[in-house]
Amino acid sequence: MKLLYSLFKIGYGIQQWWLRRLTTPGLACLLCLVATTIVGIDTKQTTAYQILAFLLSALILAGLFSLRFSGSFAVKRKLPRFATVGSKLIYSLIVVNQSKTTQAGLLFIEEVAHPRLGFIEFKQIVNASSKKYFNSIGYIYYRWLKVVAQQRKAKTKAIALPPLKPQTETVVKAEIMPTHRGVMRLSGITILRPDPLNLFNATKTIERPQTVLVLPKRYRIPAIALPGSRRSQFGSINQASFVGDSVEFVALRDYRPGDPWRKIHWKSWAKIDKPVVREEQNEYFVRQALILDTFIDRDRNEILEEAISVAASFACDWHTQESLLDLMFVGSESYCFTSGRGMGDREQMLEILAGVRACRDKSFDYLTAEVTNKLSMLSGCICIFTSWDERRRKLIDYLRGYNIPLLVLLVTEDEKQNLDREIHVLPVGKIQQALETLETLERSRF
Repeated sequence: MKLLYSLFKIGYGIQQWWLRRLTTPGLACLLCLVATTIVGIDTKQTTAYQILAFLLSALILAGLFSLRFSGSFAVKRKLPRFATVGSKLIYSLIVVNQSKTTQAGLLFIEEVAHPRLGFIEFKQIVNASSKKYFNSIGYIYYRWLKVVAQQRKAKTKAIALPPLKPQTETVVKAEIMPTHRGVMRLSGITILRPDPLNLFNATKTIERPQTVLVLPKRYRIPAIALPGSRRSQFGSINQASFVGDSVEFVALRDYRPGDPWRKIHWKSWAKIDKPVVREEQNEYFVRQALILDTFIDRDRNEILEEAISVAASFACDWHTQESLLDLMFVGSESYCFTSGRGMGDREQMLEILAGVRACRDKSFDYLTAEVTNKLSMLSGCICIFTSWDERRRKLIDYLRGYNIPLLVLLVTEDEKQNLDREIHVLPVGKIQQALETLETLERSRF
């Protein structure tokens, strides 16, 4: 297996080199060369060897021309802070031609940092492939490329540059297509110069490391209003910036033994020469929970990604001007992040979701405990599950026992599961269509 791992690394490096060096006509020429080599071996039976000689000569000349590229360049990006999966990231790129001659006919391509898959990750790919495909090397390499693409976070393509005048800045539009959420690492810019036959590219890479946070894909959420009464949020103003609790001033009254010193109104004491304290009451408002199920097997990552996208859609579109939204999930530990009422904004919630990972070393009870701790303050819950079993059913029944309004969503590959009518199935690949039906269904319920 270690030998196969080494061969895969070498093969992947060669593949990337050829993708940069060969143009599309060059790749077609190379394939024709292989075909004519097979057909034209016997020079007495066919004249295909003449085509073979022509193609081989063209490729050799083009390759020799691409060995030298004397241009000198400097680049600078103007990147936004965030990108979003599935939406083109368009930004400005400043290119400076530092040579003494005008450079024309060039292209450039963004270099996204290539992840280094370790041997342990390779073994996991092999083991996952062997369950269904009998360790087919072709399929294992396909899975290898898929994992690498997921970690790279983006797709790039070559873009033509206008003629670059010497010692002059040229601003061009660059674009990247983010494919997966998380931190996308850009390593540099590669300038490409095709040879006169347009078969090979001469390349020059300018190192320019930079990062962009790719936010989860988002869906359009219909106008859904979960019913739920306003709940008292216990605490003080000092805690409000952390958990969303606040109090409201009511009146002043005489000091009583046992009153906390922090509530003494010092100015009034100075005026009337006796201690008085501020009387406050807890503020009441709506607080919703967004419960994200991150407990999923390794070979079902696509379901988790879709569940995170659905959670991001609710976190972004949910109205939190006069209410709170608690995002609850389990990663390395149990987490609860709150937004709304000036505590946090959509961008912060999306940043958190961009870094969520699957939880495979803890039980679902960790999430149940987190929800139970907040239960007395919750007005309603949006539950996004990645599977359905007895533990998840018990959590839903527990919340129903406290008359908590629920919106239960199940992201799954099997859209024909036999579930309660109050559990909405979101099939992978048809999630937007399923979400659009929620508004009608929820109105009929409530």
